[in-house]
Amino acid sequence: MVAHEYAHGYAALRQGDPTAYQLGRLTWNPVRHIDPFMTIIVPLILFFTHMPIIGGAKPVPVNPRNYRRFKRGDIIVSLAGVATNLVIAVLCAPLIIVVGLIGHAVPTLASSLALLQVMLTYGIVFNLVLVLFNLFPIPPLDGSHVVKHLLPPSWSLRYQQFGRFGFIVLLLLLFYTPVFNWWLWPVNAGTQLLLAPTAAFHLSSAAVL
Repeated sequence: MVAHEYAHGYAALRQGDPTAYQLGRLTWNPVRHIDPFMTIIVPLILFFTHMPIIGGAKPVPVNPRNYRRFKRGDIIVSLAGVATNLVIAVLCAPLIIVVGLIGHAVPTLASSLALLQVMLTYGIVFNLVLVLFNLFPIPPLDGSHVVKHLLPPSWSLRYQQFGRFGFIVLLLLLFYTPVFNWWLWPVNAGTQLLLAPTAAFHLSSAAVL
């Protein structure tokens, strides 16, 4: 999530908006991206109520009025986060291979490196989930910033106003409907696709998905 938010801030800077940089949010320090409600309170409540756990980082502040080209800048900044998660997911696959090669070359490290391979495997899964989840077209998720530019102006305004209830709607869809099961179905296919070339390099004690 830190990489995701950093990407938003960096993309905004490149599009002409220095807000995130000026406020100290263009940083890899995870503490700067903690939101008391979304990062701590919501996950704890869901954990203790035995619900699926979701959470989020503090959104990076941006001022779209500073973009050199508003529509283009808004779309680029919005998609920068999911693009970063996709890159991370893809990079985890060759890292699994590298770790496997080291483990086979240095057997004494195999047990520890097997755990690292498992972590990288979950890195693929979690980042693909973040890609698809954030592309879901409900405000304020990233996908909504693309959809609003595709709608007629009057529809777009109402769509953005709907964002006031977006978080509640997301929770209802997530916990009480199969919508997200359908939306996230490519995660499994994407994970298997990325893991396929790594099969020969899995360390024997690595429990991959």
